[in-house]
Amino acid sequence: MTDCNLIRIEPDDRLVVLARTLQVQAPHTEAILAQRVLGDTGLGRMVLGYALYRHCSVFQGSSDAPVWSHIDLTYYRDIVPERAVHEFVLTQQPEGVQLLRAEVLLTTPSSFVMPLGWQGSRGRLDQQASLEYIDVRPADLAAYRDVMRRHVGPTAGKLVASGRFGTFRAMETDAVLFQDPALGTGWNQIHLCEVDAASFRGFGQELDAVPDGDAPEGGFAGVFANLAPMRTIPRWTFNDAVVEADLALAQSLTREAC
Repeated sequence: MTDCNLIRIEPDDRLVVLARTLQVQAPHTEAILAQRVLGDTGLGRMVLGYALYRHCSVFQGSSDAPVWSHIDLTYYRDIVPERAVHEFVLTQQPEGVQLLRAEVLLTTPSSFVMPLGWQGSRGRLDQQASLEYIDVRPADLAAYRDVMRRHVGPTAGKLVASGRFGTFRAMETDAVLFQDPALGTGWNQIHLCEVDAASFRGFGQELDAVPDGDAPEGGFAGVFANLAPMRTIPRWTFNDAVVEADLALAQSLTREAC
């Protein structure tokens, strides 16, 4: 696959995401979560994509807070509808579901990349969803975004093009709508990427392995060393995809120029 077969978020392609961090008590409740979002005829027409991920293991964590069981992501164009906030955040959750955090995410320009023919991770039993929760110091947000736009996003896109990554989706917290005080940790960035969990050793090594990557002199080891004072990573998890209904996102993004 070449870069011409990628779709990428740029500043004019605004997507917003309603992200909910959940503790789900019973497996059968997973189906109820997806049905509530996708089954509503009114909200369903507004949804560009939806995915539900189940926690599998911790890859890296600097916090002792308990790990939540699920996170779901609902993608919209331009704004999260007020009705969606009311339905999925402000009203009582289904029995067996505890809402721990709800937030609105914005896609990071040049760092939200999918293959043009994205079909989800079905059929790729080697891949799991890496969900990296990052807390960037507010004073460093502009500098962090610039590093993502100029270096990390473009090189991650090459790994998506090669099939090494399923997608690479960097998203920034625009507003926290709710957080349970018992959650015990926080973040302002979520990075989603489907990877081979058995061989994955971290983004620094993966990006440095790209022969024509976009790292400055010193490689991505230097890039991530420079990012270290700007951020902490309170939690980084591997997850199983329970529901992936995000194929329509490909129709909303900018195709790479050949």
